[in-house]
Amino acid sequence: MKRKIFILFSLFVLLCVEVEAQGTKAISANDFLNSLGACSSVSRRGENLNETIENVKYTGLRWLRVGYEDDVPVEDFIRLHRQTNVLLSFGLLSGGNNIDRLITESRQLAEAGALLAIEGANEPNNWEITYQGEKGGGRNSWIPIANLHRDLYKAVKEDSILKDYPVWAISESGAQTDNTGLQFLIIPESANTLMPAGTQYADYANCHNYIVHPSWSGLHDNQTWLSASPTKDCPVDGLYANYGLTWAKKFPGYPEDKLKTLPRVTTETGYAMNEKEGVTEEIQARLYLNLYLSQYKRGWKHTAIYLLKGRANEPDHEAFAFYTLDNQPKQAAHYLHNFTTILADNKSVSKSGALDYTISDQPETTHDLLLQKSDGHFYLVLWGERFAGGTDSVTVKFGKQHKTVKIYNPTVGVSPIKILNKANSMSLLLTNHPLIIEIKK
Repeated sequence: MKRKIFILFSLFVLLCVEVEAQGTKAISANDFLNSLGACSSVSRRGENLNETIENVKYTGLRWLRVGYEDDVPVEDFIRLHRQTNVLLSFGLLSGGNNIDRLITESRQLAEAGALLAIEGANEPNNWEITYQGEKGGGRNSWIPIANLHRDLYKAVKEDSILKDYPVWAISESGAQTDNTGLQFLIIPESANTLMPAGTQYADYANCHNYIVHPSWSGLHDNQTWLSASPTKDCPVDGLYANYGLTWAKKFPGYPEDKLKTLPRVTTETGYAMNEKEGVTEEIQARLYLNLYLSQYKRGWKHTAIYLLKGRANEPDHEAFAFYTLDNQPKQAAHYLHNFTTILADNKSVSKSGALDYTISDQPETTHDLLLQKSDGHFYLVLWGERFAGGTDSVTVKFGKQHKTVKIYNPTVGVSPIKILNKANSMSLLLTNHPLIIEIKK
């Protein structure tokens, strides 16, 4: 009798596990939040350390892209990290070639727990680099750039403190003038490049896939979704144009099926306010929320929006930033604050659950991302990409009735805009920003 009871109980547990596993598997909300970054000079170029600390706390950003060419004292980076927990990607950036300095300062950041990754050169097509006495990048041969990054990768992986940190590739590998193989993380056999097969440059591809491009100007439906595409349907300077088929000389890289799973990050993206193109402060703020979501959903592990704050030496770039030159928060900062406050979590989910839901007749401009907090509650994020105008009416249906469902709109505030009791479905109107649906487990 006891054996029969045990067997029946075991079958019941298995059935419950099977039912629990049905539906869409959630992603840790904390892991998603860790992807949110921005570019910053922290305490140089018109930025102030105390203001940067407050700006990071307010927006909820988890990492900043920095480099040694700004000559920011390492102590400033460490203080920033200690007061905000923000991590730093640290790179050679524009025109840099000093591997020894990069390694030394990266070690200091790593020992303080502040390092996220090590990045290579910033846009060598725009910033020529001299390495071992040879000028590379721009219209010159890119062999010096390739040698620099081969040596940088080797130096990181041979360092006892840094060896486990990821190396992010250069940006704009698609601009190569000669086929040095920088469109690969590791040059494969039969690639027929100037550098030998097996040469390793990085652990992650790195792009500056700004969500607007001279060949794709103005606002479009699916503006951020298409810009995040890893394949050739991307209308901007994205992964395909840098690691699939280089945009300058059409050197072949990875096939599209490999691009879909290629480890990748974005270290610059955004859209400058532009009244002629309809990009008001309000539209920019909505674009930026959607941008972070589209990037993560489409496989970008980290995304940095350019720029945290306007820079004194580049005042025109204030149009991209979350904060003005005099450190006033723009709408993008407020909406990001609301967004990260609603989703706030500081612990990853060890084993994600699943939620059974469907979106009836889902339009191509409606996208979804299911997150789960460490307390077990689900947060279904839906965002509309109707930037050319219009609305989408969608119905979300759940596999079972939920006792309480809360709907948040980060463009309104941090409190629910609607609470539903005993809900098994809901109708929503989506335009050009996210809505967040909280479902308590």
